[in-house]
Amino acid sequence: MADVLPRRRGRAPGSPLSWWRRQSLRFRLTAVAATVLAFALALSASVFLSVLTTSLTNASDEAMTQRAQAVRVMADAGTVPRVLTSTEGTIIQVLDAGGRITHATPGADRLVPLLNAERRGGALASGEPAFSHDSSGPLRVIALRADRGQSVLAARPVRGLDQSVRVAGRVLLIGTPALTIVLAVASWLIIGRTLRPISSLREGATEITHTARSRRLPVPVSRDEVHALATTLNDMLGRLEEAERRQRALVSDAAHELRSPLASIRLQLEVALGHPAGADWIETAEGVLEDTLRLSRLAEDLLALARLDERGGTPARHDPVELESVVRRVAERYPSVRVTRCEPVLVEGDELDLGRVLTNLLDNAVRHAEATVEVRLTSDGTLTVTDDGPGIPEADMERVFNRFTRLDEGRGRDQGGAGLGLAIVRETVRAHGGSVHLEDAGPGLRAVVRLPAFRMG
Repeated sequence: MADVLPRRRGRAPGSPLSWWRRQSLRFRLTAVAATVLAFALALSASVFLSVLTTSLTNASDEAMTQRAQAVRVMADAGTVPRVLTSTEGTIIQVLDAGGRITHATPGADRLVPLLNAERRGGALASGEPAFSHDSSGPLRVIALRADRGQSVLAARPVRGLDQSVRVAGRVLLIGTPALTIVLAVASWLIIGRTLRPISSLREGATEITHTARSRRLPVPVSRDEVHALATTLNDMLGRLEEAERRQRALVSDAAHELRSPLASIRLQLEVALGHPAGADWIETAEGVLEDTLRLSRLAEDLLALARLDERGGTPARHDPVELESVVRRVAERYPSVRVTRCEPVLVEGDELDLGRVLTNLLDNAVRHAEATVEVRLTSDGTLTVTDDGPGIPEADMERVFNRFTRLDEGRGRDQGGAGLGLAIVRETVRAHGGSVHLEDAGPGLRAVVRLPAFRMG
């Protein structure tokens, strides 16, 4: 029973709506277009027939009225010929004041008027056409009043108008479905051609696998929405490929960095356990502790980068930070660091992350300095860390900001970091809307960090 109730809430598998949703986009667009076209053509045909009937009727009435007015002029002047001529099938009767027919067109009844006295009086009063019958069928009659009580009746058979409308209706009855079919076929072909680039995108997407991720989707030549979609998807694939490449490089480099201290710890313990009597356990413990601390620093750096990646280039907090306080507090931890200038400046961001930026810069500077390290902070948010060490080649000043990048002279274990410090600095500074670069201090190296000043309100 519990399985039946959810099914009742949804659409039945065989319902028309479910069937419609299972059809292809091309079929649905064609069906909708054909339905709209059929409705529009049917409505247009109906309007056309209505307009045609009105137009033919008005033209017939105008012709009858003109002929009746001409006869009325002759009746007023007493110059009506004995035999009236018929033009375009118009039937004319001239009646005297007593309602007797005095003149008529050939073929017209000379004894019985087209309208009796009552209907004739109503037609003369209203000026609207009336209907009558004779041997030829229904007639449309117009009555005009003449002098001396005379009246003129003009009539035309309705059968001719009905026949013209019926012929037009038959043509539309056959032509409208035929035109609908032609337009539906044309819509099917046009929609298919329009959707062909999307099919190419789908086929291209199925060919992109984990072994062929460098491939891209086909981009149509036309500058339309499909072109924009293909370009956007290719850009997304490029970003995904770059992210995967960076992830693989990160995993590979992290495994390499982890392997060295782990191998060192294992080797020291194996040697000590293999020769327990001659082992210096204090020295072994100090070596294992050093490698453990190195692993701890590496784990902290990897965690910091992972958090920066998760936040998508935004700081963890958006608080006002007194940068000069951060500079003085961090610089006090290093005896060889001298703060030459520290002007008050307020920036927006995370105080802990900004402190880590300065810590990483000072760690690098102190590690390579010959004697002194100078820190300088100006009121425009520019922070510089300068050492008097050997510096680095200009070609490597940008490369050292990449993850796990260390120059040849810094690869020894006694030199410290795993090549993540400057990468953390750049990612953090960019997350705070700033920039960082290295420049030659002659001698030594200078790291320049620029952060936007915080504006209240």
